[in-house]
Amino acid sequence: MKISVVGAGYVGLVTAACFADLGHQVINIDSDRRKIALLKKGKPHFYEPGLEELILTNVQKGRLSFGTDVRKGAAQSEVVIIAVGTPPRPDGGADLSAIEAVARDVAATLTAKHKLIIEKSTVPVRTGLKIRETIRRYAPKNAQFDVASNPEFLREGTAIHDFMNPDRIIVGADTARAKEVLNLLYQSIKAPLVMTDLNSAEIIKHASNSFLAMKISFINAVSRICELSGADIQMVSHGMGLDSRIGKKFLNAGIGFGGFCFPKDLGAFVHISESLGYDFKLLKAVQEINESQVKHYLNKIEEKLWNVRGKRVAVWGLAFKPNTDDMRYAPSVEIINFLTERGTKVIAFDPKAMEKAKEVLPKKSVTYAKNAYEACRAADCLLIVTEWNEFKEADMKRVKKLMRHPLVIDGRNLYEPDTMKDLGIQYVSMGR
Repeated sequence: MKISVVGAGYVGLVTAACFADLGHQVINIDSDRRKIALLKKGKPHFYEPGLEELILTNVQKGRLSFGTDVRKGAAQSEVVIIAVGTPPRPDGGADLSAIEAVARDVAATLTAKHKLIIEKSTVPVRTGLKIRETIRRYAPKNAQFDVASNPEFLREGTAIHDFMNPDRIIVGADTARAKEVLNLLYQSIKAPLVMTDLNSAEIIKHASNSFLAMKISFINAVSRICELSGADIQMVSHGMGLDSRIGKKFLNAGIGFGGFCFPKDLGAFVHISESLGYDFKLLKAVQEINESQVKHYLNKIEEKLWNVRGKRVAVWGLAFKPNTDDMRYAPSVEIINFLTERGTKVIAFDPKAMEKAKEVLPKKSVTYAKNAYEACRAADCLLIVTEWNEFKEADMKRVKKLMRHPLVIDGRNLYEPDTMKDLGIQYVSMGR
């Protein structure tokens, strides 16, 4: 099929590359000319394992191209996928101005030949109805089109695998014609295709992410109880996770969730609920617990270092999670800002995120190391902030020798306390 994907951000670019790899003819469109220029050279503007190779392969095969003209791309496509940004407003709601702008551009290209417009951006419930209303207002009278919702569930760091091997594909559509096109679009992916109405599909995305965020905040709250009682959160979460009704995923205690999706979607769902007349107190508590977890980690740092001014602190991990360079809502930003504001010398290392970190972290107060070991040289403390495999597999004997004081404050529970004790390392973790 001929597909136009509007938006070359994280969701749009991965979606375009994966659909091209499935054999569709795809043009990925974005108004950012610098971004498109890079993509035409085969260079994505963010790190995602396997994405650069996937782009190059499908560009070479003539299945994937890039452009900046929404109307031109939409005019030559049977399917238009809207994957533009919906950034949070100050009140927690989503800014949908880009969605409306794309809908108006697509409307101008419609004819008597049927076209399916799919919203893939994360949007508040009833947005699909607004898109349909906007297109009807600006389209020619003979225009034939349908609007569908197809929320994405891609995880940064495993996005290509998630697209090709999803747990389920959610599609919200109200006509038989739209459902037929969606079936054809996804026919080569072996996964349950769940058909709903537009509103239900939109709710599923926000409800799913909010539930996962709730699991993380729940286990973090339990980790605080474990610390107070002398229990071990890893034993507790293991015992809980073996219950098939609960499951082991998202039960790792730490310094809380970051990234763009969970904080944004959680805030948006709270706002959506309030706009509909429901006070979602449970999700507000999830937000509060997540915010308090970083503060709890900072308290551990101050307790162990006593006076942080003048201390030299190594930080392993800057991105909000491993296998990405995404710094949006990364806990490292709050942690490092807290330390540098109090006169701490920070030496940081991240395998992929340092260039993007330089754009958001204090320029004069943070030094970036060439590798994880260099960051530890003469350090008074080592902070583990992101759970990269490289850090899990580090030679901690070597780390101890490099440090001025062998103190590790582990925000991700990468190591066993007994092992650290045997190495002569003072070790502080979360919920243990």
